[in-house]
Order: sequence, then structure tokens, then C-alpha cells
Amino acid sequence: MTASGTLVLDNGASLLKAGLASHKDPLVMPNAIMKAKSERRRPFIGNQIDECRDASGLFYILGFQKGYLVNWDVQKTVWDHVFGKDCLGLNLSRLNVVVTEPFFNFRSVQEAMSEMMFEEYDVAGLLRANAGDLCVAAEPARPDNLCCLLVDAGYSFTHVVPYIQGKKRREAIRRIDVGGKVLTNHLKEIISYRQLHVMDETYVMNQLKEDCCFVSQDWRRDMKQAALPPADNPILRHYVLPDFTSLRRGYMKPRDSAAAPAAEGEQLIRLTNERFSVPELLFHPSDVGIQQMGIPEAIVEAVSACPPETWPHLYRNIRLVGGSSRFPGFRDRVYAEVRALAPDELPVKVTQPEDSVTCAWRAGAKLAGESRFSSRLVTRAQWEEHGFNICLDTFDV
Repeated sequence: MTASGTLVLDNGASLLKAGLASHKDPLVMPNAIMKAKSERRRPFIGNQIDECRDASGLFYILGFQKGYLVNWDVQKTVWDHVFGKDCLGLNLSRLNVVVTEPFFNFRSVQEAMSEMMFEEYDVAGLLRANAGDLCVAAEPARPDNLCCLLVDAGYSFTHVVPYIQGKKRREAIRRIDVGGKVLTNHLKEIISYRQLHVMDETYVMNQLKEDCCFVSQDWRRDMKQAALPPADNPILRHYVLPDFTSLRRGYMKPRDSAAAPAAEGEQLIRLTNERFSVPELLFHPSDVGIQQMGIPEAIVEAVSACPPETWPHLYRNIRLVGGSSRFPGFRDRVYAEVRALAPDELPVKVTQPEDSVTCAWRAGAKLAGESRFSSRLVTRAQWEEHGFNICLDTFDV
């Protein structure tokens, strides 16, 4: 079966990325059912949120809790929408499916996932894989690229995963319980305490986080600058909140308008140290009471748990993926701190794909076109003969 006969489904806890392997770009949408105060009778599934007249006070019903898929009714509703005529319009009985799942997924969830794909959707073949495995497998094999350290900063967790010759080193994987969800919730709390009650505005505050936040390269310097008067403050910005009539999405005003009064009908949020103190949680989780190491320390600890002969290869091939890695300055900060912690004689190199969100989907699409792809699949005939046991034997998740 060709790549055009393979559906790649990167099933993230926040965003779902789906499309045929032959497509240029995936369909990206919230992996949730949402309800709005303005339209109480109608739930919005995935990308239907674009049809909502007023997305303020949006209520999310998620299939994932703490990074793992637990609400199958919600997930099946979203999948039915994605596979149906309103989105991709696919008949899965004729397709192979590549679907992602989190690291250390529970066996019961894996079994339910496999059963739903074969029994409910009647897929022709199935490959379950971690998103990180796909990203690493898609890279061309080179003699100087035998090892890779993947940092996957997602919605619920951040995982630091060493790969040695394409295989993940399970005992060396480190997990930090900080991701996009914690960052957005922290931003809501800060702004609600200082300016305006926004605890119910998850949708809008998540957009504000994406539009305005950045990773500080010098915390003390930026804190001093953020305390300066508006005319001398390079950090200060104003964010215009959407009113969902004339403005569907908020935006950050340019710096030269920081001292200007709000225009008629504008509702502004004043941002200073919030812009960099929120992403700082990725480096110092203890700021919100999560007693864990930050990303640079986790990288060093993960490398140290691997054989010493692999250390030079891991340090010079650190790859950043995931939606929470998109903050401006994130890659530079990770490099600077890992360089300071790593042995001086070892080179450090940190890279990042152009689009950290869709890279796993693109890697899955690339894999679907390779000759080795068929050997990694469980076919419907194998499932009917062996059941879930064949999945345990075939999938390395």
C-alpha cells in the first residue's frame, strides 16, 4: 500500500494533527470538545471552534487527563469528526493508520487504542508509536549522527529522551510535569491577580501566551528592565483582547504605542515580566511548587544515565520538538545552560525543526513512504488471529 493509503494521526493531548501521508500539510485542530456561553446548546468539535461567534469563557472537554487518554467517548467523537465528511472524508477500512501515543503509556490504554482502531474503524493496518520515535526515525542515518537526545515539550509533560542507534534508552528518559497547560494556567493566575479576572478565558489566554511570551536569556537583567517606567521599558507591551465582533483574535501592540491610551472599545492587558516569567517554568518548575529539575538539568541527567561513550554524540545532537518549544529564545537558552553544565571537552549542539508542532506528523508521513514501513505494521489479519498480543510484540512504545 502506498503513502496515499496511509493516514498519519498525531494524537496530541492539546492539538490533533491528521492527514494522509501523501498530503503536503496536516489538518491541525484542538483535540477537544468545546462549549461556549454564547451557544449553550451546541458543542464545538475540533476545528468547529472557528464557527463560534464568541469564544470567551470557553469550556473544554478533553479526552486526555495528565497526558494520558482516559475519556474514550470524547476522543471517538473528535475522531469521527476528523475522519468524517466534514473534514478528511476517509474510509479507514482501506487505509493503514499511524497513530501516536505518549511515552510510558498505560497498557490498558494501548489495548483500548488498538481495539478501537481495528474493531470500531476496521483499519487495514496499524502502527502505534511515540511521536519522538517518529521524529528520530525520519532522520537520515549518518555515521556522525548515531545518537540523538530528543526534548519533547508538549501540553502535559516535557520528556527528555536519549536515542542510541535509533532505540530509546528507557531507563534514561526523564519527565518534567510542566507543559503548555501549566504555563497557560500560571499566566491566567498572574493576570487575574494583577489586572483582570481571566480564569475562565483559557482559549484567549493561550493565544496571548503564544503571541507575547518569550524565554529570557538573562533573568535578572530582564526583571530590572521590566520594572522601568514605560518610556524606558523594552519589555512592556499591551495586548488587545478580542471582542469577537470586530476582532476575532487578540494581538500585541508594538512597543512605540506602549504609552498611548487605549482606543475606544479596546480592552488592554498590560504585560511586563509576565512575558518571560511564564516560560521560565520550563527551566525552574519549583516556581509553581513542582519540585523537579528544569530542562537543562534533565538533559544532563539523561545523558549521564547513558554509556559514557555515547555522551559526545548525545550532546552534539539535542533536538527540540513540541508546541512549548516554540517560544522565542527557547533554543538559545537551552544551549547556554546545557553548555554551562556539560563537560567542557564535549561539544554541544541544539537544533529545532521549522515547525515543532507538525514535525512528528511529517516524520510519520515520510516513514509511510519507505520500504521498511510494512514490516512495522500490524495487519487486520494478524489482529484477528493473535489479538492484542501481536501489538505487544510488534510495537516499541
